[in-house]
Amino acid sequence: MRAIIGLAAAVLALATAAAHADDKLRDLCPDRPGKGTSACTLDKGHWQLEVDAVDVTRDRSDGLTTDSWIVAAPTLKYGLTDTLDVEASLNPYQLVRTKDRATGVTTSDSGVGDLYLHLKAMVAQGPLTVALDPYVKLPTATHNLGNGKVEAGLIVPMSANLPAGWALGVTAEGDALENSAGDGHHGADSLTVGLSHAAPGGFNLGVELWGGWDFDPAGHSRQTSFDLSAAWIPAADADLQLDGGVNFGLNSSTPQVQLYAGVSRRF
Repeated sequence: MRAIIGLAAAVLALATAAAHADDKLRDLCPDRPGKGTSACTLDKGHWQLEVDAVDVTRDRSDGLTTDSWIVAAPTLKYGLTDTLDVEASLNPYQLVRTKDRATGVTTSDSGVGDLYLHLKAMVAQGPLTVALDPYVKLPTATHNLGNGKVEAGLIVPMSANLPAGWALGVTAEGDALENSAGDGHHGADSLTVGLSHAAPGGFNLGVELWGGWDFDPAGHSRQTSFDLSAAWIPAADADLQLDGGVNFGLNSSTPQVQLYAGVSRRF
């Protein structure tokens, strides 16, 4: 943990030194809140830190009640060009507690999560903005918090501005995931469709529908959720965003509720 804290401090120091106060920057555009991904990239030569400050999920399925906590999970970005950035995200601490409702037995696992590396390229700008966001997952998770396998995928976020302060966002994703039997990979897909509205005072309110499909040979699954979010960028600091949201599962295989809050800062 001390190593992680030291690395974070070094990165923040480097980010502060690399900031260009005289640059004319585009509007702040983090990937949070919500399950969708922003179609924009970070400005060249700048860093951005997006932190999932707290994330709590409850799932009741298959006779089990599972509560998951994620604390202070960072995503760090750097703008290589104005249309290309690199991104890394890691959960430095997560806790999963599972209770068997029939027997009353409770088990807990805690530790570090997997490391995700992204390279996002904005390939179209204008009325419709489109990005390609390939990623790879490296198995850094503590035992029982991950499957110990390398996985990868491609995220394709799209966005369009609508009249009267509204915006439409669509994120399609395809993944190559390890089979639960450990004998190869299978496909998984997800789609997020969201609407957001700019409100007075620097607020932005959002609503999303999300669906995910996993085609594991051991058994296919489908998850769906209805998600609400809010973000605030203060007038005095255009490089800062505070946000939060709640996600509601719409079928039995989706966690019933997820609550989260976080912060984003551009340097």
